[in-house]
Amino acid sequence: MRSRAWLLAGAGLLVAAAGPAYGADTPSAAPTTPSVRYAVRDLGTLGGTRSEATAIDGGTVVGSSLTSGDAAEHAFAYDLRRHTMTDLGTLGDSSRATGVAGEHVVGESDLSAGGPTHGFVYDLRTRRLADIGTLGGSSTHVTGLDGDTVVGESSLSGDTVTHAFAYSLRTRTMTDLGSLAGPSGTSTAAAVSGTTVVGSSSLPNAPATTTHGFAYSLRTGTMTDLGTLGGSSSTANDVSGAIVVGQSRTAGNSLSGYAYDLRTGVRTDLGFHFLIAQLVSGNTVVGGDGLLSSTYDLTTRTTATVGSGRGVTETRQINGSFMAGDNFAPNSFAFVARADTGAFTCLASLGGLNSAAAQVDRRGVVAGSAALPPTDPVAVNGPFHAVVWAPPGSPWTRTRTPNPSTRP
Repeated sequence: MRSRAWLLAGAGLLVAAAGPAYGADTPSAAPTTPSVRYAVRDLGTLGGTRSEATAIDGGTVVGSSLTSGDAAEHAFAYDLRRHTMTDLGTLGDSSRATGVAGEHVVGESDLSAGGPTHGFVYDLRTRRLADIGTLGGSSTHVTGLDGDTVVGESSLSGDTVTHAFAYSLRTRTMTDLGSLAGPSGTSTAAAVSGTTVVGSSSLPNAPATTTHGFAYSLRTGTMTDLGTLGGSSSTANDVSGAIVVGQSRTAGNSLSGYAYDLRTGVRTDLGFHFLIAQLVSGNTVVGGDGLLSSTYDLTTRTTATVGSGRGVTETRQINGSFMAGDNFAPNSFAFVARADTGAFTCLASLGGLNSAAAQVDRRGVVAGSAALPPTDPVAVNGPFHAVVWAPPGSPWTRTRTPNPSTRP
């Protein structure tokens, strides 16, 4: 998300071909609720020209910002109640916050310029930054956070093999989740929900590029192979409760999205409209085909297009009934949509042309980045700043001049 927002700022204009609408395999629900006007709030920077928000939880927004003089990139946490942005520091060089849950912020930091990257956790109460370490290798990559569990992948000793890990914020311990191929295999974690971690793993006696999606139970310490839709490979990309979603090869060697219920073992072929970027919240799945995003209700087995069907829609996150993403038609605009009503709202910039969404909370408040007015007469965007978009009635609609703070 960081690269997308800052690429727009540098290029000034992103053009994408408008894609045609398509008919869903099952009846699509048309929007029944009008869109609402969202207020945009500039969160400012740590003294540099650019910033972006990547995650939101309660009254805390996290992301990264350039520091004074654009000298470095540092992770930040913004308190929406106090209107303050805190520099979370680094483990040596640059840092980027990627998730927040309660009082804990997680992300990644480079130990040195061009050096290895480690995951970190920052405690907003004690204002301490801690290195979560590795599984014996030189680097870690953080991919998910739920409650007090951080997941990602880490290199093992020698840096030749990478395994998925789960890190407990409560005990400050990292667990190697292994692989379906044993200690010498590779695995990556994509997401966590409660005590279930999902991701992809190499297989025994198979090429390293052939993977199966897995679900790992932190309660029992067991990894389950989720299989495929009849083909040779699959991935697992997201999980909500007992529902896992991902991509799989079919018996005909085509690609399709799928949903898998860990309670019943029932696998649902979602078709090619859910080929990429599969996400799930409760019984609602969202995915895309490279042109449009769609939702699939696992209870009613109905499909609906996200938005009007004009341009290209890419959903970044679903949380309850709310979805956030970007619409390219032909320029890039953040949007928030509702899976239950079909309402679709484009989100404003800060005076420039473009905006980009990263995450939405259960109240429909969206975190992302938006362009300031251009200073160059031939450009359409100024620098991008971290923002939140809030619906009417939200306490975060009240604005105030951003107040950067230095690291305590």
